[in-house]
Amino acid sequence: MPEAGGYHVVLGATGGAGRALVGELARQGRRVRAVSRRAAGPWPNGVETVPADLMRSEDVRKACKDAAVVYHAANVPYSQWQRVLPAMADNVIAGASAADAVLVVVDNLYMYGPPSGSMTEDTPRRATGAKGQLRVRLEEKFLAAHASRRVGVVIGRGSDFYGPQANSAANQLVIKPALQGKTASWLGSLDVPHTLTYLPDFARGLVTLGTNARAWGEVWHIPSGPPVTGRTFITEVYEELGQQPRIRRLGRGMMTLAGLFNRQIREAREVLYQFEQHFVMNTSKFEQTFGATVTPLREGIRETLSELRATS
Repeated sequence: MPEAGGYHVVLGATGGAGRALVGELARQGRRVRAVSRRAAGPWPNGVETVPADLMRSEDVRKACKDAAVVYHAANVPYSQWQRVLPAMADNVIAGASAADAVLVVVDNLYMYGPPSGSMTEDTPRRATGAKGQLRVRLEEKFLAAHASRRVGVVIGRGSDFYGPQANSAANQLVIKPALQGKTASWLGSLDVPHTLTYLPDFARGLVTLGTNARAWGEVWHIPSGPPVTGRTFITEVYEELGQQPRIRRLGRGMMTLAGLFNRQIREAREVLYQFEQHFVMNTSKFEQTFGATVTPLREGIRETLSELRATS
């Protein structure tokens, strides 16, 4: 499965991870194909765009044609996970296999369930909720495809994202309200350490996995900055803006009430434990194998604020 010459195909290119991947691949001078339902831009110069429905196997196969690496960065709202994600995974495996491409799967940390310590790639899969259990099954599906030599697969995991393209709690509850002069909110506890993954760093790590045969067939935690508390993250954002922090905590009771009117919030209660206790991702496996350069928190916040200002 040689990498040279083929396309780097990003499925789900209009999502947060997808856009970050397209940008990083273009920066590295790769041949990039951005794939989503509408493939709406703007995109960096030279990026090929292909509209495709990932629930249609023939669409996926065509989108993956001539690919060297396929990045599966597509996602859907929580309420659609059980129905959509397994079928989408089957189509993506088939499409990457037909192209004889390496498949890089974008993943999260839900499969581990409530952690008892720092999470490594070997942490037992003890998810108790439906979303986490689904992520376990998807992991098994992808790694089985690799083990059977149907397609080369590598899985890259990140924690909660922040960054210019992120559609995440950190962006939606902290960075965007702060930019608007409003009060920032944080889920769960303000004072427990939590790993945050800067999306440009995550994208760079995924490209490393897709272009290094040493990585294939395994799960990798992408290097992220040192864990921070919600209070620290919010304070850093407001200080970068030259403002006094304004902080509000959203606990289970408030999320339960909000969930009566918003299904996405109701669904998110399953993983609220991630913000109620220490939630720390260990990335030493990646660092020891490939090295790592992680964007400092204040720099990542500055870059995020700058880009969001420019596009607002």
